[in-house]
Amino acid sequence: MTDLALSPAPAATHEKPRKRSAFAAVAAFTAIYWRREWLRALWTAGAMMAATLMDIAIPVFAGHLIDAVSETRDQASLDNAITALASIVGLGIVAVAFRFLGFLGIVRLSLRIMSRMVADSFWRVQRFATDWHANTFAGSTVRKITRGMWAMDTLNDTVLLALFPAFVVLVGSSALLAWHWPLMGLAVLMGSVFYVAMVVTLSLKFVGPAASLSNQWDTKMGGALADSITCNAVVKSFGAEAREDALLGKVIAKWQRRSRRSWMRMTHNGTIQATMLLLFRVSIIGMALMLWWQGRATPGEVVYVLTAYLVIHGYLFDIGFYIRDLQRSVNDMEELVEINATPFGVKDSHWARPIAITKGEIVFDDVTFHYAGHATPLYENFSLTIKAGEKVGLVGLSGSGKTTFVKLVQRLYDIQKGEIRIDGQNVALAQQSSLRSQIALVQQEPILFHRSLAENIAYAKPGATLAEIEQAARLANAHDFIERLPKGYQTLVGERGVKLSGGERQRVALARAFLADAPILILDEATSSLDSESEHLIQEATARLIEGRTAIVIAHRLSTVRALERILIFDRGRVVEEGSHATLIGNETGIYRRLFDRQVLGLIDEDETEAA
Repeated sequence: MTDLALSPAPAATHEKPRKRSAFAAVAAFTAIYWRREWLRALWTAGAMMAATLMDIAIPVFAGHLIDAVSETRDQASLDNAITALASIVGLGIVAVAFRFLGFLGIVRLSLRIMSRMVADSFWRVQRFATDWHANTFAGSTVRKITRGMWAMDTLNDTVLLALFPAFVVLVGSSALLAWHWPLMGLAVLMGSVFYVAMVVTLSLKFVGPAASLSNQWDTKMGGALADSITCNAVVKSFGAEAREDALLGKVIAKWQRRSRRSWMRMTHNGTIQATMLLLFRVSIIGMALMLWWQGRATPGEVVYVLTAYLVIHGYLFDIGFYIRDLQRSVNDMEELVEINATPFGVKDSHWARPIAITKGEIVFDDVTFHYAGHATPLYENFSLTIKAGEKVGLVGLSGSGKTTFVKLVQRLYDIQKGEIRIDGQNVALAQQSSLRSQIALVQQEPILFHRSLAENIAYAKPGATLAEIEQAARLANAHDFIERLPKGYQTLVGERGVKLSGGERQRVALARAFLADAPILILDEATSSLDSESEHLIQEATARLIEGRTAIVIAHRLSTVRALERILIFDRGRVVEEGSHATLIGNETGIYRRLFDRQVLGLIDEDETEAA
């Protein structure tokens, strides 16, 4: 399935979700994948139709067999009986063969579609905007995708292996019965249509809404489980296991009530269907007896009617389950369809091209930006230039706009007005992957994959040799602690790097940045919570890393930016002060001076407390 995973084609290309029923949305979504695999779908449907036609023909020969054995015992009757029996056996063998071909087709069809669905959904989720990921439980997203994937398997089986053959049986049997007795054929057809219509109505209008609500709480339960398990270290640190049990218990209780209502509606639906089938069976048998009594049907033909009805009854009885399975599939796929109909947020334009960053000059030209849902812009007519190779520190209180600045450089959000250019190229016209691959980022809280140290470092440069990985680790002062680990560079770091200390994670992130060798570097300074030894090693590595490239450092401790060429002081989306450390410290009424004095005084107080 490698070809499927590598195909970067989203399942749905529309950007604005339209208001329509869940059934219609899922049908349109499924049609996209069936069109891709139309030959396998046609193969499966054709094989199942052929097998079903054999089932329809068998009652005809069953009637012939009864007529033959009810006649005088002579050679002709025996020959007729043997011919009828051979026909029944032959039709049965052909039906089995075609049904096998149908099952073979559905296996290949479902596996192909399920693989594409997962690959396409992952492709889309990976490209959703930062806000979407910040507001969505990862566990819930995984559950929506996997549940939708298996729902597609059920839907394929239900439609192609169950509902389509049922339709063929109902139409074909009604036609055969109508050929002998028009009124009988019409009664069977009308009764079947009424039954199916009632089943569909009950499923869509009565069972469906309750099942959809039950699924929503199933998703919430998965999200609550993932949230608590992911943050287990925090739970343990506060001894809050019982508290988390209680919180999850509330979610489970809600899910239980919603699921009970859904399941009870399914039970009521099944009872109604069974009652309708009983009435239908009595009506057909009564009509067959009437035809026999009137001399319009032989015993064999009565048997044919009864056998044909048994075939129809079996399909009608199962059709209720099939409709419920179809409805459940629709409910299970509904949230996945919503994911595929969700706008990307930040999307490459049709004319987006790779960007080539060589020098690293960054220009904000009359930029206006506000977050979704915020009426007041954070940046309004904001202009700023960072020269190629310049080392710039960003300082300011929380919410001042410094973090947003670097996010806009990476184009994690789209601006409402103006331009952001790198080396004279508008980032809005560049491919996002191309842009970000040439900007190295070291976050305040580095995120590592639950993979080996070598894989985590090499993530910045796919295909990097072990020698290149080790060299990057040496430059980041990470090689020594990695070598001391039992498996060295092959050590698994745990989810989000939980097996490593904060300083070790920072040095791995720095090694990744060294290996990337990008012309622009963004550092979210994170030494404030580290021990002095780790802080020294990271600062030493950072000094090496920023050489020869444009560097933007978000400073939380002002000692980090003292040696930088220029420091920008942000306040409510504006640069209110800028200059070197010496220049800014000389402005006694400035924000920088006030922040610096507070940090210095805090250090003095701390030292005096330790000395006492």
